[in-house]
Amino acid sequence: MESLEKLEGWLSNPENQISSVVDFDPSADRLYPFDFTAANLELTGRILADTSVFSLWVTKKLGDTHSRYGIGGYNEHRTIYSRSIHFDTLEEPRRLHLGVDIWGPAGTSVYNFFDAQVHSFKNNDHFGDYGATIILKYQLGDLTLYALYGHLSLKSLDGLEEGQFIAGGTLFASFGIPEENGNWPPHLHFQLMFDLQGKEGDYPGVCQFSNKAVYLANCPDPNLILKHTFKISAE
Repeated sequence: MESLEKLEGWLSNPENQISSVVDFDPSADRLYPFDFTAANLELTGRILADTSVFSLWVTKKLGDTHSRYGIGGYNEHRTIYSRSIHFDTLEEPRRLHLGVDIWGPAGTSVYNFFDAQVHSFKNNDHFGDYGATIILKYQLGDLTLYALYGHLSLKSLDGLEEGQFIAGGTLFASFGIPEENGNWPPHLHFQLMFDLQGKEGDYPGVCQFSNKAVYLANCPDPNLILKHTFKISAE
């Protein structure tokens, strides 16, 4: 809890200004709250089985609601991960989402919310995985925080070096197409971590429900950051 209190305290200081993660005009743009739990009966197995059909479904939802992006997912118990064996284990399948997804067109620009260094990056090239992934390291006062940006375009990895400085507000990545982002409809997986536990270019974005408390303690709600992008309240 100490790390979370430090993060909340740092963010509450008006001297610490953070940037938007994606372009968004709260006076004109809308967000659509996606529900990927079992309660969403519209999202059938037929849709999930085919990435192109799934992508069309997402695009239609955004178009029908005149939304610039879809959003949601933190601490959400999702049924959609049944589409990939990547989330299955012998003991218990992984279904609890640890980040926030921002759904929008491939090529959508991604910005760094504060001064950071490149911790690591990798193309996690498996069906259902992150695809192109970048992890940035932030020093917020005496708190070290990591942010994982997943499902990016492959060109987002070009020219990166570990330890490279990326200033806050810099456009440094973009949403990838399904062939590059782990075979998902285009979106950004945005996740915060206090401890990477020795991992590089990767960190679980979905956990077993039985491990919920451990992972949520290490992965605070990304809406603490995103509320500055979308001008919404983090709950």
